[in-house]
Formats: sequence, C-alpha cells, structure tokens
Amino acid sequence: MDEMLPAENFDGKIGKTYHDSKPHWAEAKKANPDHPNIVLLVLDDVGFSHLGCYGSDIKTPRIDALAAKGIRFTNFHTTAMCSPTRAALLTGRQHHAAGMGTIVEWCTGYPGYQGQVTKRAATLADMVRPHGYNTHALGKWHLMRMTDATAAGPFDYWPLSRGFDRYYGFLSSLTDHWNPELFCDNHPISKPVKSGYHLTEDLIDKTIELIRDQQCAAPGKPFFSYVALGACHSPHHVAPKYIERYKGKYDCGWDEVRKKWFARQIELGIIPPDTVLTERNDEVLAWDSLSKDEKRVCARMQEIFAGFLEHTDEQVGRLVDYLESMNLIENTLFVVLSDNGASDEGGDFGNINIRKHYAFVDEPIEELIAKIDQLGSEYAYNHYPKGWGFAGNTPLKWFKMDTFGGGIRDPLIMHWPKKITDHGGIRNQYHHCVDFVPTVLELLNIAAPSIHNGIEQLPIHGKSMVYAFDDPKAPTQKTTQYFEMLGDRGIWHDGWKAVTRHKKDSDFEADVWELYHIEKDFSESKNLAGEYPEKLKEMIDLWWAEAKRYDVLPLDDRDRERTAASLKATSRKKYTYYPGMARVDRLSAPNVANRSYQIEADIEIPHAGANGVLFAAGGRFGGYVLFLKDNKLIHEYNCGDERRLILESPSQLDAGSHQVKFIFKKTGSLKGVGILESNGKELARIDMDKMWPLLPNATGIHCGRDDGSPVSESYSCPNTFNAILKKVVIEVGDDQEIDFLKEYYAALADD
Repeated sequence: MDEMLPAENFDGKIGKTYHDSKPHWAEAKKANPDHPNIVLLVLDDVGFSHLGCYGSDIKTPRIDALAAKGIRFTNFHTTAMCSPTRAALLTGRQHHAAGMGTIVEWCTGYPGYQGQVTKRAATLADMVRPHGYNTHALGKWHLMRMTDATAAGPFDYWPLSRGFDRYYGFLSSLTDHWNPELFCDNHPISKPVKSGYHLTEDLIDKTIELIRDQQCAAPGKPFFSYVALGACHSPHHVAPKYIERYKGKYDCGWDEVRKKWFARQIELGIIPPDTVLTERNDEVLAWDSLSKDEKRVCARMQEIFAGFLEHTDEQVGRLVDYLESMNLIENTLFVVLSDNGASDEGGDFGNINIRKHYAFVDEPIEELIAKIDQLGSEYAYNHYPKGWGFAGNTPLKWFKMDTFGGGIRDPLIMHWPKKITDHGGIRNQYHHCVDFVPTVLELLNIAAPSIHNGIEQLPIHGKSMVYAFDDPKAPTQKTTQYFEMLGDRGIWHDGWKAVTRHKKDSDFEADVWELYHIEKDFSESKNLAGEYPEKLKEMIDLWWAEAKRYDVLPLDDRDRERTAASLKATSRKKYTYYPGMARVDRLSAPNVANRSYQIEADIEIPHAGANGVLFAAGGRFGGYVLFLKDNKLIHEYNCGDERRLILESPSQLDAGSHQVKFIFKKTGSLKGVGILESNGKELARIDMDKMWPLLPNATGIHCGRDDGSPVSESYSCPNTFNAILKKVVIEVGDDQEIDFLKEYYAALADD
C-alpha cells in the first residue's frame, strides 16, 4: 500500500491522536495594506478628442472630474485595434508576441496571429492574485478564439483561466446593448429581463456587486477590476432622452466641429499651441458636398453617438460614487482609456445595420433616411459615418486600424488621490498600452513571474510610466515602439516616426513611407521623408528588426476575408442540438453561408396544436429560423433589413410525429432554392437570392427557443416550442467556396 503524502506545506506534527499532534494553519497571502485597488476601465472606439476633457463638446463630466483630480496623458498610444490593445494592456507584452496581431476573428495560425493570448504571457490578474488581490473581469473579453466559446470550451483562454476570479460580460467584439449575448464565469446566460435594460448599466451594476460582495467578505482586501465597456463601439445604442440633448448640435457638420474641438484642445493644453490641424482625410466627404437629406441623417448619427458617450459617462460616475460611499476611492488607482481611435467603418453616410459593412453588403442612403427615427433603438444596429470618426480623432489623421495618429493616439486618465497629487496635470511623455503592466508592477513593488503554471514566460516588453506621475517635465524613458495593423506599419523612435498606410491587395514593397518629427509635430502634419531620406531608411530598417523580434511577420493585408478561412478550418458537416441547450456562439454555429444545407427536426404535435421555435440562428439584424405558428411550419431567412425570405406551409400540420425539414439547395453564388418538407413530403418551396456572403446569423444559435432580439418579427422572444421537440440536426454541403469574395462580386456583376 502506498504511503500518503503529507498535505502541501504542512508544518505541524501528526501523532496517533490529536493529543500528541500539532496543527498548522497555512495562511493565505496577505496584501500589502498600501497596495491600491485597481479599476482599469476601457472605452471602445473613443477617439483622441471625444472626451470633454480632451476637447469635445460632448458632456462627460464624471470622466472629466477624474481628470481634474488626476492626470491626463496626451502622448499615449494603442495598437489601433481592440483585441491587440487588450492583449498588450493586460500582459505588458507587444501584441504580436502575445499572439494577437489583430482581432481574434481574423487569426491566421501564425505565431503572431493566434487569436488568443499565449500562455507565455501571464496577465496582470495572474500577477497580482498571488499578492492578495481579488480579480474581476467585466464586459468585453475578445482575447480568445470565438470557436472556443462553447459549453465544451476549451476554457484555457477564457477569463477565469487567465487570472480572473469572476467574469461577467460578452466574449466577442461588438454587441447589441439592448439585447446582448452574455456570459457569467464559464457559461452563457440569457439576456436579463428588465424594463429599459441597457448593457452599460448592467456592467456597472455587476462591477459594483462584485466589489460589494468581495469587501463584505474581506474588508480592505484589494481588488483588480478590469471593466471593458462595449461603449462606444457600434452599434450606438442609447435611450432617446440622451439623443435629444444633442438635437441640432451637429448640423454644422464634421468639418466645422473638428475646427471647434481643435480650438478647445489648444485652450485646454491638450495639444501644443503650434499644432497644425491636419487636412481632411481624402476618404472623407466634405460636409458641404452632402445633400440636405444626407446631412440630416449624418448629423442624427453623431447626436446618437454623443448621447451614447454621455450615458456611458453617467455609468462611470455611478461606479465612482459607489467607491466613494465605501471609502475606497482614496486608495484606488482608477484608469480610463480607449482601446483605439475613432472608426471609419460606417462608410460615407453611416449604417442602419453595421453587420452589412462587415459582410461587404452596401446600404443605400435611401434606407438610412427611411429609418432615421429607428437609429439608436433596439431596431437598429447603427454606426456613424467616417466623417464623425475623423472629427473624433482631431487633430490627427486617419482612423482606427491605421498606424497614423488617428488610429493609435488615445486618451488616458489616471486618478489615485493617495498618490497622484498633481490635480489636473497633463503628461506629454511617450507611452503605449504595453506600458501599463510594468507601471502597476512598479507601484506594487512586485516582479512578473519568470515561470507561470510551469510555462516559461516572455519578458515584460513595456516601460513603467511611474516616473511621469510626479514630474510633468521628466524626459520620456521609452525609446522605441513599433506598430503594425493589417499591413499598415509604423515605428516611433526617440521622437521620430516613420509610417506607411498600405493599400489592400497592393505590393508591400511599393508602399510609400512617410517621416514625421513627432516631438515637434504633434499631428503628423509635415512629412519630412524627402528632407531626411537617411533618417527614413534608418527608421524602416528598425521597423523590420522589431517586426522579426516580436513575431509581426508574415505581413497580411486581408481583414474580413480571414474569417471565412478560419471558419472553414474548424467547421464540421453535421451538428445535433437538443432543446434547452445553452446558447452556442455564432462562430461555433454551422456555417451555412453560400452553401447547401438542411435543418431537420423531430417533433410531436398534440391535438391542441403547437407553436414556437425549433431552431433559431441570429437575431433581428441577420439570421434564419425554423418555427411553428398556428400549427404551420415556417422558415424565415432574415437579410438584415426589410427583406425577409419567408417560406410557409400552405396548411397546418396534423397531430402526431413529424420529421420536418428545411432544405436549401445552392444553385449559384448567394442564391438557391428553399424547400419545406414534413415526413418526406414537400410542402412548399421558394427561390432565394442576394443572401449573406458571410455568416447570416448576427448572433448565436438556440434550440427550442429564441433569445435576445428575435430573428422573425412575427413572434416575441423566447417563443419556446410548446410541444415535444426531440432534436434538431443541421447538415451542410460541400459546395461552399472558400474564396467567397470571388463569388460575391460575381453575383453583384450578374445583378
């Protein structure tokens, strides 16, 4: 018989009885009482000038108050996109080295593009937890492959496996703020049922709840709360009362607004007085060139964004108020930043359904005008025009996903009454999101582990910002920072910056690099490449060296096309689902785009009849559903607008057992024939065309019910099936083109 090993770290004595034994109680690691609580609050797609304290006229008094009693950074940079910024922010490693060269949906299988944070890069939560911290993650995660967002995991890259004790939020990128797809810890949950529900309010409620419960259980124990709001990423969702506060305020257009915000930035000292307001990006339409109706729609979209940001600010204020009520604010490092610059993804005039942009589907201006009153509501998935993103990045050039200033220079506020005493101070030293982790490590006087969970760790790549806390004139201690996003490249070194904006599908060797002396040219307004060719060459050579060092290669300028390839690599041909199952994420759902497929359900209909959803994929902004209504079998394909391809059985189904099917037979690019069957008998058929070129389902899938926003407007969620549903089987065909764009553009040409 094997001898039992003594308990781990037992330092007592075990005799025959307790009389001749000595107990030992292992004590949990206690935090240093001087260690601060940490709240890391990340805004999404908020540009350099969007906050009131960075120059805009949008009301953000609660965030401004944090800045007024803390410090603002004007030379803080991100990676130009969300997942990569979060990877660098939470690990202190360069984003490609951490495996996150771009967003998770666009992973390619190369070391720098894994779509998940390598286990060689422990997170800040991993680092502080052994030092007595509780750790909470709330809101957007977006640091794992979404094909792993299933009840079977794998869970290795979910928040609870990356150092966080608790998690509540959404795992993917953008989300519907009225009807989000939420997860709690390691499992999906249904949308909370609450009148007037809004995700931002919910996330702040949950943050307060987790802090409250933790402090009740262990008063004074420090916490690290990573609060990653979905605001202000599209869709821009907010109640009408916030929108109305800005009515008419942006009728003057983005060109004039940009000038006003620029003047205010100089007045606030956010930018140097000699800063040049860069010219309008050549992809942005002049406001005066728009028609009256176009101006009306575009102005309305900015009113909605402004209301959305003001609402977000109110929620941040609620969290601050709670910390104050608990006497926690004094020793809390409260950090507010944005993950990248303002976006141009809304195109010239904005979107009523931004999913169409991501699927290469255009929306005519007539549609936007017709639905102007729905913008901001649960019936829209709207995003503003690129002109407003251009204004949001004042005084900088270009946008999110670009390595010029508009994509990478972002607001950063740090508030910590106990240690930061230069109230309202402005810091101009050059920093990057990779510098946050080493900043916290220095403040706590702890080191990043060299081994974590038995895995050798990458070195910390960032540089602490603590030196700048007390000395606004301290010279920048960072020397070099590279940038790369979807083929765009840039590098900053000792006050100089070389940058190139790569044109998609063009030769990388033909890219034209520009050179700026950032230290003297805040807005990148004067290209010095012609004056200093040797300096430019030196900078480009340095970029290549950094690219090799941090796993940036191979260069790849594809974006949404990558999704099809990654889905193809992980898909299977047959899926079986059972009623009551947990929601399955859309990227783990059957990929039925541009291919033949069938949905088969085994049901029993009682004499009283049956109603409800058999299988639902997606929601109001795109998807498909098979359901019964008044005993009739219906399949509806939601094109994301008023166009619905609806197929209904001409008569009611009889009582008894039925094997019902919807069969789609592809006949060409994005078109085919839909057929309804019951027990092998055809009930009805329909010609279907102009279908989604990428995943039709905007959100996840459900069996036996629907949740969130409904796929079909002919019912309300959850519309649970009220008879017997045994299972649903989805089978997909072999006729899907991996090069879907080829077929998509061919279909457009046919029209």
